[in-house]
Amino acid sequence: MPDKARPRWYFSMRSPYSWLAHHDLTEHFPDVLETVELIACWEPDQPMTERLDAAGVKALYTPMSRAKHFYILHDVRRLAAARGLKVTWPVDRDPTWDVTNLAYLMADQAGKGREFLAACYRKRWAENKVIWDRAVVAEIAGELGLDPVAAASAADNPELQQRGVEHMARADKEGVFGVPYFVHGRETFWGLDRLSSFVAAVRGKPVRDYPDYAWRAGVEETDLWVRAGGDGGHAGGCG
Repeated sequence: MPDKARPRWYFSMRSPYSWLAHHDLTEHFPDVLETVELIACWEPDQPMTERLDAAGVKALYTPMSRAKHFYILHDVRRLAAARGLKVTWPVDRDPTWDVTNLAYLMADQAGKGREFLAACYRKRWAENKVIWDRAVVAEIAGELGLDPVAAASAADNPELQQRGVEHMARADKEGVFGVPYFVHGRETFWGLDRLSSFVAAVRGKPVRDYPDYAWRAGVEETDLWVRAGGDGGHAGGCG
């Protein structure tokens, strides 16, 4: 049974904002990252879609307009630059996200879920690797001491498919409409720019102790402007 008292983070390996949230949690709030339950959300393939339909579960996916896509390209570049990160924007041609996410669930069962997620974000956003390629998944698994063959074929595993349904059923039931999405008690927080509020809630501290963009502590506003290439703007929360 899910522990509803435990803070939760609904993430996507496809989402650049989830990647940046992972960076901020890792670099600045590792205690919170260690505390939260990680719940994967993704656009399912077959036969996952059939399983979801049979269970009456709606997967989290919102088509993106061309204008929104170009906005995100610029927004993520600004946000990454402000963090001293260089983003290599991947090109997803006919992605099969079941391959990556069900391998993540396999790694999580083995106690390596967080390491697998970190490796996927690094390879996707820093190394421009196709993380839904089975060979890349096998490579990640091997680096973590997991069975590369089992990881590469995780999308074909009925047990892991069912676990994937359970993950997305939780997102559907909890009303998750975009990622990154954070939950603590009855409080919900959507988007990268609400991460610091979520951190405050988890730590039981006033929100004022964790201003938005807490990662820029010690950076002068003018320096941030130059490094980011303009106004940091709204961090967004879409996938």
